[in-house]
Amino acid sequence: MHWSDIPAASLAVLRKGAVLPAHLLALNAQRQLDRQRQRAMTRYYLDAGAGGVAVGVHSTQFAIRDVGLYEPVLELAMQTALDWTPLGGARPLFMIAGLAGQTAQARREAASASAMGYHAGLLSLAAMKGADEDALIEHCREIADVMPLVGFYLQSAVGGMALPMRFWERFAAIDNVVAIKMAPFNRYCTLDVIRGVVAARAEQRVTLYTGNDDHIVLDLLAPFVLRRDGQAVSVRIKGGLLGHWSVWTERAVQLLARVQQALDSGQISADLLALDSQVTDCNSALFDVAHHFHGCIAGCHEVLRRQGLLEGVWCLDPGEGLSPGQAAELSRVSTDYPELTDDAFVKANLSRWLAA
Repeated sequence: MHWSDIPAASLAVLRKGAVLPAHLLALNAQRQLDRQRQRAMTRYYLDAGAGGVAVGVHSTQFAIRDVGLYEPVLELAMQTALDWTPLGGARPLFMIAGLAGQTAQARREAASASAMGYHAGLLSLAAMKGADEDALIEHCREIADVMPLVGFYLQSAVGGMALPMRFWERFAAIDNVVAIKMAPFNRYCTLDVIRGVVAARAEQRVTLYTGNDDHIVLDLLAPFVLRRDGQAVSVRIKGGLLGHWSVWTERAVQLLARVQQALDSGQISADLLALDSQVTDCNSALFDVAHHFHGCIAGCHEVLRRQGLLEGVWCLDPGEGLSPGQAAELSRVSTDYPELTDDAFVKANLSRWLAA
């Protein structure tokens, strides 16, 4: 599958910039898939106005591959997206599947995801640690032969590796790359990606998405102006593919719309700029920064548990859960920034999402 095969309306969603939640995993107390609540989560994201979802990614837990849940979880999300009519009516979506593992595994996952109807694969390179740059690029090319790719710069605290500007230039030059999610949680590394895309002359084809959950608003607001052949080249980060946006998703959609309207009008208010630190403060609780991100998935689960979408915060790994004090921090940010939460929206629609 080549990116030119993606339906034009779906590709336009990606190109304009969308809220793409990194889909969480609903488990029961036995740490088995809770299909009802997994389906309800997808419905929630779509009703909230998300432009699609990313499934099988870090927030879905990479370990789904070890327990035979990769294909079932992807199939359930895709079927739900096809069957569900969101609030406001049907609209095009851009659906992303997480791809991981060594080359053979990642190719199999790409083939499965493409057959299910996913438009692109978010390619994790965590399993390729230790490989040199040439080997990494060859790996990416082989997966890009199967389906369009979204690059993924994952922060080192949760398994990522350092990837220099030259890697991103070579990666962006691969014709079947449609986007890059930048999530190194590091301004220098984020700039390396942007410089690489510009150096590859790929800024029209490769849409930039923030995965920097610690710097969401300013990533979306700031223009990046670089020099190429003596000329200024300006690029922007268009949307977000974020674990943070797996919760309070309705507010995330409103935030992105507000950013886009401000950019269109050229009027960026101080209040909008102030949201950057407020959203980051919320993320510190969600992602458990105080404990080096140990509870980053469980923190998101806890928000949905409090709202009723999940029954518990269970992860596939029994060792993963909320850290000491994390629940109190979540309560603090929810109280301090009620305008960034969507509790009322979830309460009004929960029974509909949980219905068969």
